[in-house]
Amino acid sequence: MATLDQAVATLTPAVGTVRACRAVGQPRASWYRRHRQSPPPPRPPRPVPAPQPRALQATERQQVLEVLHAERFWDTAPASVYATLLDEGSYLASVSTMYRLLRAQGETGDRRRHATHPARVKPELLATGPNQCWSWDITKLAGPARWTWYYLYVILDIYSRYVVGWMVAAREAAVLAERLLSDTIAAQQVQPDQLTVHADRGTSMTSKPVAMLLADLGVTRSHARPHVPDDNPYSESQFKTLKHHPTFPDRFGCIQDARAFCQGFFGWYNVEHHHAGIALLTPADVHYGRAEQIITARAAVLDGAYAAHPERFVRKPPQPPRLSEQVWINKPIDPSEPPQQFPG
Repeated sequence: MATLDQAVATLTPAVGTVRACRAVGQPRASWYRRHRQSPPPPRPPRPVPAPQPRALQATERQQVLEVLHAERFWDTAPASVYATLLDEGSYLASVSTMYRLLRAQGETGDRRRHATHPARVKPELLATGPNQCWSWDITKLAGPARWTWYYLYVILDIYSRYVVGWMVAAREAAVLAERLLSDTIAAQQVQPDQLTVHADRGTSMTSKPVAMLLADLGVTRSHARPHVPDDNPYSESQFKTLKHHPTFPDRFGCIQDARAFCQGFFGWYNVEHHHAGIALLTPADVHYGRAEQIITARAAVLDGAYAAHPERFVRKPPQPPRLSEQVWINKPIDPSEPPQQFPG
């Protein structure tokens, strides 16, 4: 091996490493690997740069700073200092040099007080039963002509996914939202300190009438963080189910058409729609306490199917999906658990 290395080393100056390795039958990779293991030669020290003849001397830089720090120039921009000195028949440095010296001293920042906003707190809301946490939002429905819209207000219980209140209006307004929330809270017989209402930061959601109403009724308000759509997942998922329904039209002929459609849709959604997020139960079954009875009946059907054909169930006897005991908006992160999803 040493002989081959010597031959490669002898031929390399004449023909290059590639041809030298090929001539003696030495793998080029092995050659490079063995010779990379040796320490590289030390680098020569960098030459000391010659002093810049145009640079200010230390005493000159100090003189410029003393002038800029003088009492008469405390509130004066470097450009004005430069002009004043020229008018007085003196030149110390250019405007850019003055800025550079001040920047090195950390004295070029904006002295005005700028508005600062505290970090938005991530909402973490838990519901273990109906009427503990509602999510509400507003979406647009296309009207008969271009740029014509109707506004659909929807209040959703996040535990049962039951639409507890909705309204179609010709405009978005805080007074309409206040009326819908008031009527829905009364219809659901919500007691003080029982409910949290979560929404995004739209003008109606953050309006003073809505805030005062909820405070008077003992209802806690919660808002999503700005530009974080995942903070209101249940309402967004419900709107997706609405607008992907086969009967959802491209446009509505009038506001009465929109209200009639929503009347039929929400009746289907609450009473007939088997929701994947609530163990394939309907929102009405969960909201009104029929879930356990239905799950028990489903288990009896599956037990009968297993007894008739146990060979068809390889791993274990079939069980119906179970209803989650907890429903979260932004569940605290547990590294041992997969991220929570919000199916429609």
